[in-house]
Amino acid sequence: MNVSDDPIVVDNSFKCSVEKVWSAITNVHKMREWFFGNIPEFEPKVGFKTSFAVQSEDRTFTHLWEITKVVPFEKLEYKWRYKEYPGDSLVVFKLLEKGNSNLLRLSTTVLEDFPDDIPEFARESAVEGWNYLLGKSLREYLENN
Repeated sequence: MNVSDDPIVVDNSFKCSVEKVWSAITNVHKMREWFFGNIPEFEPKVGFKTSFAVQSEDRTFTHLWEITKVVPFEKLEYKWRYKEYPGDSLVVFKLLEKGNSNLLRLSTTVLEDFPDDIPEFARESAVEGWNYLLGKSLREYLENN
């Protein structure tokens, strides 16, 4: 993924309250159930930082997150990069109420190029990952909790 790429945008609608979706994307105990099981801590406040490692085949990706903006029940933004590799991105979760359901719009904008030779950094891989995490994992979590 490169700075010159269009942002990745993934939309999902959920038939539950905005409060329930917000809690799922900001409460570390809930995030561990659908997002990453090894997130050590998470607080939806500007300046908060966390890190945790994810293994993919023979590569380690130590996620480095820093919260940059919080509008409760509306928007959560954080910088997302990796300790082992160059590159930086801005991930934005935006909630929009739509009658008796809510739209969660995720966008990822590349701020600094990621390596082209790492398959996990291909745009298709990122789109597939977000579609799985939000469209399957988060959806199942919200439907069952």
